[in-house]
Amino acid sequence: MAETEKQKDIYILGIESSCDETAASVVKNGREVLSNVISSQIALHTLYGGVVPEIASRKHIEKINQVIEQALADAHVTLEDITAIAVTYGPGLVGALLVGVSEAKAISFATGIPLVGVHHIEGHISANFIENKELEPPFICLVASGGHSHLVVVKDYGEYEIIGRTRDDAAGEAFDKVARAIGLGYPGGPKVDKAAKEGNPHAIDFPRVRFGGSLDFSFSGVKTAVLNYMNNTKAKGEAVPPADLCASFQKAVVDILVENLMKASEQTGYGKICLAGGVAANSCLRAEAQRAAEKAGAAFFRPSPVLCTDNGAMIACAAHFVGESRTAGADLNAAANVSIECLSGLFDKVANE
Repeated sequence: MAETEKQKDIYILGIESSCDETAASVVKNGREVLSNVISSQIALHTLYGGVVPEIASRKHIEKINQVIEQALADAHVTLEDITAIAVTYGPGLVGALLVGVSEAKAISFATGIPLVGVHHIEGHISANFIENKELEPPFICLVASGGHSHLVVVKDYGEYEIIGRTRDDAAGEAFDKVARAIGLGYPGGPKVDKAAKEGNPHAIDFPRVRFGGSLDFSFSGVKTAVLNYMNNTKAKGEAVPPADLCASFQKAVVDILVENLMKASEQTGYGKICLAGGVAANSCLRAEAQRAAEKAGAAFFRPSPVLCTDNGAMIACAAHFVGESRTAGADLNAAANVSIECLSGLFDKVANE
């Protein structure tokens, strides 16, 4: 948000409910996280092996008021101190998104506090700004999560271009499916990461899919290769080595993610690269990306693991930097599918009224 002539501190309440975390945070001046409250639903969805949209929505309804109240209390502020309310409006599970959007609109209507709509992927990218004060656009960001695998050129605050994307499964989705097949349960990413630490990443040679001159990804092939390996091994009466399996699968995924990230940096000429999204918490990806960046002489940034998964702080931070260009009205609605490339001009009508 644009600061006043007196440089008054800006406090933004960020609300996130796009999937299975009900989250709220108060962020001061775009980078100082005063509170970051997250109510996770992992225990509920573990019973089903993945997120059940209806259950997620109902749990958001139960928790959202409590989470917001706690975020304000932890930050030692009240709604009277809040400059703007930021909320994720998409993409995500539409029922889950509606809970956060409806709550944010209600608070805005009742208090007169400006409302800012934030794209979920934009929030993940913006998590990098919180702990890296020297980071400014332009840069390349690899956004990898359960629903997305994108290479994004961040041209400016609020201006993005996708130059690589998955053609099938997202990286996080592949992690979840492989973990389920092995019997590790949900959520798959952290469990595969943990198991891989005890395994040999070179034990099994899983495929790495490349598309010539394209920066796109494909992870359905490596997922299928894992399943075929398991079936063939069992058919021979041999035991499936879970640690080696996890380590080898993880390396195959990370190799392609890092390879395309570095290609994107080279092709665009941007010497700053970032990670974002839930998969950015993966220890192997963080280490390999840093190693590749150092070798190429590129500046490397990534959020702390707690800021990689869904949270309200990243939403509040994003709102700070895009500010008045995203001011929304009462017609703000949840959007299950909306591209980050479509944001320019999306809110102009409201902002210019």
